[in-house]
Amino acid sequence: MKQAMSRIRRLSGTRRPGSAQGGFTLVELLLVLVILALMGGLILPRLIGQAEGARAKAAASSISRLSMGVETFYLDTGRPPEQLADLVNDPGDAAGWNGPYVKEQLLKDPWDRAFHYDYPGEHGDFDIYSYGADGQQGGEGNNADVNSWE
Repeated sequence: MKQAMSRIRRLSGTRRPGSAQGGFTLVELLLVLVILALMGGLILPRLIGQAEGARAKAAASSISRLSMGVETFYLDTGRPPEQLADLVNDPGDAAGWNGPYVKEQLLKDPWDRAFHYDYPGEHGDFDIYSYGADGQQGGEGNNADVNSWE
């Protein structure tokens, strides 16, 4: 009978009080942490790079919408806006202003800096541009300028 009870306990997984308990060893836990850290080190940089690429595309889209706003402002008033804020707020001296032509949050690039606007432009009737992720003129990749003429 004693042998049968011992065998049943072994098969059912129950243990007597005071016997060794099952669980993870410190080495197993450290191994799992190392694997998670390696995976994070490989995956996170790719995700961050994609997010910056999406910001550059959003900046190009915003510039396109701002350009349409400038052109519509010109059609309504007969003159270009002096600054991009004129697309949102009536400048007061623009007869025929029928805005707002864009939403106010569109006046800032995805990096929360104001878009640059030049009239007359060097590359067209007007130029709208952002200096990219680093906020400095020039640059490559995510730091490249985004503009209305390319």
